[in-house]
Amino acid sequence: MYEHFEVTMTPLNRKRTVRVYLPGDYHETAARYPVLYMHDGQNLYIDEDAGYGMAWRIGEYIEKEKLDLIVVGIDCNEGLNRLDEYGPWKSTAMTDVFTTDRTSIGGEGKEYIEFIVNELKPMMDEKYRTHPEQTSMAGSSMGGLITTYAACKYPHIFRRVASISSAFWFNQNEIEDFIKESDLSTVERFYMDIGTKENTESIDDLTYIDSSRYVYRILKDKVQDCRFEIVEGAVHNENAWRERVPMIFDYLFKG
Repeated sequence: MYEHFEVTMTPLNRKRTVRVYLPGDYHETAARYPVLYMHDGQNLYIDEDAGYGMAWRIGEYIEKEKLDLIVVGIDCNEGLNRLDEYGPWKSTAMTDVFTTDRTSIGGEGKEYIEFIVNELKPMMDEKYRTHPEQTSMAGSSMGGLITTYAACKYPHIFRRVASISSAFWFNQNEIEDFIKESDLSTVERFYMDIGTKENTESIDDLTYIDSSRYVYRILKDKVQDCRFEIVEGAVHNENAWRERVPMIFDYLFKG
């Protein structure tokens, strides 16, 4: 069952659509549920809503597995503005896509996460029957980068994390340094992966793979349980991520 509504992102002075998946029996019980926050919300559930006509179909998986979980998807901004919101620090890694009025990109990720933690999460915990202390986050590509940042900034909130096909190269030095200086002892499970065919525009396959390997080498000693998968032949799109949903969700929420 899906619900959606518009919210104001106060730190960024913008409005955004939030899409919520509720378990099928939500209105038939008094149970409380863990919550998973995800980015690129329009791409999570239904192909017709997705930007490229390909969705993760997360609701279908949850229903099939009878997983007790609420998913909160936040739609992304458009075009290069998406990179601004999902980039914790400014970057010059993609100068080839800059418009003439830009000298950098990114840098709004801190405000974006402040919105989730200080505005959206309290709203969801009041509106729905959640377990406020059982909160997770997941995202892909730039969503993986901002998810990792959120886990480092608020490890006592986001205790189970999935950083999928992550664009760590966007802020490579900054995210590595942030992980090193963060106390991640309260993070229970951290999933990472990367495909071997993930080239996007000017960023090649090896850059994606090496970028994730560097992060994993630091992260594995900082969290209780860290899993890193290199997925042979996997490309950089929602169909590829949909195929990995069972592996990711089983690791995060089962056992």
